[in-house]
Amino acid sequence: MQKKAKTQRLIWLDVMITLTALELMAVFGYGARALLLAVVCMAVSLVAELVSLRMMKRRFTADDLSCISDGLLIALMMPAVIDFRIPAIACLVAVIIAKNIFGGRHNMIFSPVAVAYIFVLTSWGKELLSYSQPYSRIDLMSESAELVHSASYTLNTTGILSASDFEILMGNLAGPMGGMCILLLAVSAVVLLFRRDISFGAFTGVIAGTVIMCIICPLSGDAMQSLKYVLSTNMVLFASVYIISDTRIAPERNYLAFFYGLFIAFASYVVLITTGQENVMIIMSVLFTPVALGMKNLEKRIADADAHVQEEASQPSDGEEIAPVQEAQPEEQTADEITETAIAEISAIAEGGLTEEEELSEEENADETCENVELKTEDPCVTSEELMDVEETETSFDEYEEENSEYSAEDTAEVFEEEPEVNGNEE
Repeated sequence: MQKKAKTQRLIWLDVMITLTALELMAVFGYGARALLLAVVCMAVSLVAELVSLRMMKRRFTADDLSCISDGLLIALMMPAVIDFRIPAIACLVAVIIAKNIFGGRHNMIFSPVAVAYIFVLTSWGKELLSYSQPYSRIDLMSESAELVHSASYTLNTTGILSASDFEILMGNLAGPMGGMCILLLAVSAVVLLFRRDISFGAFTGVIAGTVIMCIICPLSGDAMQSLKYVLSTNMVLFASVYIISDTRIAPERNYLAFFYGLFIAFASYVVLITTGQENVMIIMSVLFTPVALGMKNLEKRIADADAHVQEEASQPSDGEEIAPVQEAQPEEQTADEITETAIAEISAIAEGGLTEEEELSEEENADETCENVELKTEDPCVTSEELMDVEETETSFDEYEEENSEYSAEDTAEVFEEEPEVNGNEE
């Protein structure tokens, strides 16, 4: 659990670094107002997170700092001249309604940033889609500036984008503060993919779907020119990196995430060429929430099936029994063989021809011999000296039998004849 929490915090840190680079580019282009707008959004998101967690009786942890990155994302999706109250309300909607009402960070259904953007689009669409000239300095508290349509609007309605490749790479186009610098977005995508902070399958699915649709139905000129214009407008690259490829939303398995991103790209392109709606990919990311939930449910079923198969493989079948492992038993020896072995070992020890290791092994063998040999003594285990005494006793007994075995027949008869007399006398 601790390792997983650490991973989430590192992901948040990497995302914040890339967003900070985009914010610095916005400050360079639009002045201090862009910085103040970002500070307002992050502060409102943090306060909303603290209050909502307090009402839910939950403790604020470092993992809940993702609300700050969500606030910064909302600021980068806004025009620099927008009223501060509009992005502040958007942050409240993102944190309280789109996130914590559905269970907080443990139960993310859709991107809070995308929901907040759609809310602002439906409520203040004119203010949201009116932009100042690119790289035009705006006063800190002033909202009066020359407003123009975005480059996305021009491309969607006319199919022509009068901008050089250098202007497209550097973001010298009218549009959201953080969604127009294509070069910086491309670098951020590479870094986050290399760090595995975003879903590789979802990102490649969006890019692959956009490429396929530009080949099938070019929006402007040939396929390459159409691809260049589509990726640089309508926040396609911005949404594919920070919204669709969000690991909290996209499926975990890359092949499922690929199809998730692919479907969003197909639907977004169709709506784009038919209606001309700006930034339609953000809207599609919310509408395709059931697809993401269905794929996550499929992932859970696949994981349960794999676990069930492994459990069955580890258990024996009905007709099989696991045979117990039997240890190899030493061969049994007869009493005579054990006696001869013991006598030979004792003789060798008496002669002193064994080393210390051999003596130890011999002592162990002698102990085993004492356990196996059944001697005619009260003690089942005898020492070497006692065994030598037993041998001498057996030898003397044999000599005694040889000496007394030479009885004569006459002596034997006399003994038997004397017995009746004794018996008679007793009678």
